[in-house]
Amino acid sequence: MSKKRHNEHQSITDVLKAFVSENNLQSGLDKVDIREAWAQLMGNGVNNYTTAVELKGTTLYVKLSSSVLREELSYGKEKIVTMLNEAVGKPIVDSLILR
Repeated sequence: MSKKRHNEHQSITDVLKAFVSENNLQSGLDKVDIREAWAQLMGNGVNNYTTAVELKGTTLYVKLSSSVLREELSYGKEKIVTMLNEAVGKPIVDSLILR
């Protein structure tokens, strides 16, 4: 009889985490997570005027087609950053630039 090794019984979550880590995919996944979080948190009203959401380092750049909306959102940038980080479950965004 052969003994089974313990490492043969890994959860799929652990295997995926290891794959992501070994292949340096986390930053790409973070970018996708942040785009999805923006869309969910802001809702259709803001999403209709959002033309681009791009994460560069820890800064999130959001292009809006409405100057009025951009001005309105600029007052709550810190709160938006906090909400986005909570939505993805880790501190990915430090600052928000609205264009």
